[in-house]
Amino acid sequence: MIQKVLQPEGWPRPSGYENGIAASGKMVFVSGMIGWDQQQQLVSDDFVMQARQALLNIVAVLESDGALPAHVVRLTWYVTDKAEYLAQRKALGQAYREIFGMHFPAMTAVEVAALMEDGAKVEIEATAVIPLCNV
Repeated sequence: MIQKVLQPEGWPRPSGYENGIAASGKMVFVSGMIGWDQQQQLVSDDFVMQARQALLNIVAVLESDGALPAHVVRLTWYVTDKAEYLAQRKALGQAYREIFGMHFPAMTAVEVAALMEDGAKVEIEATAVIPLCNV
């Protein structure tokens, strides 16, 4: 395994993410993905549907270099409405697990005033590390 979860002794285990990940291999950086399709059209105005599509877009970029969701070591979420994000956590978690399974990298979520694309409610960046034996 190329990844090691970093969990300081005595700290409570976080839910849905890890405090830190140590990894070695080929690094892959995925730009912020939003909830649009291949024709650059937002799939919905629904927050969870946009987040789901953004995650699928991350997977598509990863696959273009042989990486898998399990290789992701960090996700950064930019959301335009913290209250909407928190209210949709259960549905969001279900969509996340459908795409990433039970793999939880280090994550950060930040509320922002707006995203560059009108109508986008969430943008997600990813960093992955592919094991050198897969390169």
